[in-house]
Amino acid sequence: MRHYAILRLLLAGFFLYFAWPRIPEAATTLELTFWGGWLLFFVLVIGANFATLLQMTKPPVMEQENARRRQTDNN
Repeated sequence: MRHYAILRLLLAGFFLYFAWPRIPEAATTLELTFWGGWLLFFVLVIGANFATLLQMTKPPVMEQENARRRQTDNN
């Protein structure tokens, strides 16, 4: 399910596109803290999705493909 990771990366990039011009305008400590936290969360999202794309981690449970196995009775 690589396409979900790619879509999440594109969405994160879209959000960064709109947020980037506002970041240098931060003047107060609260604004700087908010943008610092936002950028930290952005880096975590990007890193997690790249790890999924590169198959370094398993995808979330919802996105894992279940191989249905035939159950038999051996009695």
